[in-house]
Amino acid sequence: MSDRIILRTGESLVAGGPPFTAAEPEVVIGELDGPVGTALATLTGDQSMGHSKVFAILNTDIQVRPVTLCVSKVTVKNSRYTNILMGTVQAAIANGVLDAVRAGDIPKEKANDLGIICSVWLNPGVIDDDNLDHKALFDIHRKAMTQAIHKAMNNEPSIDWLLENQDKITHKYYQMGLDRKI
Repeated sequence: MSDRIILRTGESLVAGGPPFTAAEPEVVIGELDGPVGTALATLTGDQSMGHSKVFAILNTDIQVRPVTLCVSKVTVKNSRYTNILMGTVQAAIANGVLDAVRAGDIPKEKANDLGIICSVWLNPGVIDDDNLDHKALFDIHRKAMTQAIHKAMNNEPSIDWLLENQDKITHKYYQMGLDRKI
């Protein structure tokens, strides 16, 4: 793939596992010498309490390629939440990135030239669940990250699909509001 990858976006939702294990990453992918690289560098240096940004790592000193920055979608106020987010989920995201390279969604030859910013959501209920299934949490976040990258790199859903299906899809929480369940 010789074309530059300026900026691609994708998201995924994987749910249906044990309590509090759902994953909903949103990714931005692009060349490090473009807007994604600038955003990645800016976010890395712009740390703020409750919204730490960390690289996706396999272990404490093994960063993945493409460089991937994990950004929490919610304000982190609890050390247990932080440990799960910066442990199980961070490692799952790192593995999801490598899975996407292995699958060919991210060209291996571009692994050092691309950057990924991942907005990550972790259900706040994890702080109260003493029986949290870390294996399921890891597997679900890994799968969701791989899917989000696949969608980003393949421009999915396509505009044709969106136009064809627009009136067939109702946002889950909008529908719940209509049904007065929330």
